[in-house]
Amino acid sequence: MKLYALCDQDILDKNGISIDEFVDIAKTQNAEIIQYRNKNGDIAFMKEQLIAIRKQFEGFLIINDAYELAEYCDGVHMGQEDLLEIDSDIHKAVAILRSVINEDKILGISTHNEEEVLEANKMDLNYIGLGAFRNTATKTDITSVLGNQLDKIAAHSKHLVAAIGGVKLNDDFENVTYNVIGSGLLL
Repeated sequence: MKLYALCDQDILDKNGISIDEFVDIAKTQNAEIIQYRNKNGDIAFMKEQLIAIRKQFEGFLIINDAYELAEYCDGVHMGQEDLLEIDSDIHKAVAILRSVINEDKILGISTHNEEEVLEANKMDLNYIGLGAFRNTATKTDITSVLGNQLDKIAAHSKHLVAAIGGVKLNDDFENVTYNVIGSGLLL
């Protein structure tokens, strides 16, 4: 399984871990992708963190939500709720995002069930995050856990699939390309 490392600034701060230390850990685990997520920081700080990661990491770098920083990384990941902040129609939101970040950037969105996966199939995306696989301490708003259904639902996606939410390094799926491992599990 390929590793997609989720670098959450709040978790780093809580554990006293620097960006450099996190990137070293991700590289040790052979991460191919790092997604930087910062729900509370300002744009200037996030830009500095992306630049710091890029100096140290040669894999794919994705920014969570802050699509205005796409020029400093390889792509953007958006949650369903965040798409709705762009437009009340998520298809239009994805089209707007694609026009802003351009075709050369990676674009992924979170999905949580078969219906959202099938809708994502109609969108210009590079991948989907699918989950939650398990309950996780970092997300308190999980409404459903897919468990063993995740792999079955992933089979319906025309896009690459990244398993999200409580995924561990040793989890194995048939229809999933990446295991997304959060900061808390990598540290």
